[in-house]
Amino acid sequence: MRSRKRVFLPAFLCALLLFTVYVLLDTFVIERRLETAAEPQAVSAQPGGETETTVPDTPAALWLAASPEEKAEPVITENSYHDGNISIELTEERVGDTTVYVADVHLTSADHLKTAFADNTYGRNVTDTTSGIAESVDAILAVNGDFYGAQQSGFVIRGGVLYRSSAKKGAEDLVIYTGGRFGIIREAEITAQELLESGARDVLSFGPALVENGVISVSVNDEVGRAKASNPRTAIAVIDELHYLFVVSDGRTNESEGLSLYELAAFLQSRGVQTAYNLDGGGSSTMVFNGRVVNNPTSGISIKERSVSDIVYIG
Repeated sequence: MRSRKRVFLPAFLCALLLFTVYVLLDTFVIERRLETAAEPQAVSAQPGGETETTVPDTPAALWLAASPEEKAEPVITENSYHDGNISIELTEERVGDTTVYVADVHLTSADHLKTAFADNTYGRNVTDTTSGIAESVDAILAVNGDFYGAQQSGFVIRGGVLYRSSAKKGAEDLVIYTGGRFGIIREAEITAQELLESGARDVLSFGPALVENGVISVSVNDEVGRAKASNPRTAIAVIDELHYLFVVSDGRTNESEGLSLYELAAFLQSRGVQTAYNLDGGGSSTMVFNGRVVNNPTSGISIKERSVSDIVYIG
């Protein structure tokens, strides 16, 4: 009897170890290509998502309102981009002990605000760097997305196509509606199909929401999971119709400590945003502008890009 136990126990432990290794590999390493990204689907405009634009009286907006003769070819500098439909001004700011990169974006149409999967494929562990995905779609400006591929649940809608409908407990999502309007929803309160039918074009499931209706929606102590209080961060926000901010902060270095969620929310509120949403941060936080990585992506060990599942971009 004892000899059987001596044989069984090592065999059981070995099988358990192999199963654990497989689960880890399946979760973080093994590539599973589930679906090639579809062409964006047409969705009906909803109240608040109209495409007709009232252009505010700002330098970037005045450029967009200029006559075709005044626009001509795109005007591109190290920190700006202007053509007939897109105007981007990039600034580098200091918030406490942290460097923050802000792209101020004006569009004539929400069609220029887009999302993209790594390798144009929805799946698990299908990844590429933010700059690599940006290059593949000719993005002018891009930031990392919600890294949907690292999660097994949470709504995934891209370009009006529903890819994943399983809700994630406690998830707070950003909805980009046709026409470019932003909205915040809780997955427990609505289905992915209902979102799609309401005119959702893109749904990003990371969070939390940072600002809603111009009011900070996180507390001083709020944090993502067990992350440190100060981190590299990525966020997108809307100020008014077709006027957006893309924001990335450095962190985890001697030069840049990083921001808490509340600090990021307070910074965005100070810029007059109405809705702001936190995307994947830490080592994923990356901003690409005119083909150049403008921030210093790091996990705290070295300055280099992390491969991610998806991006949000202007193009």
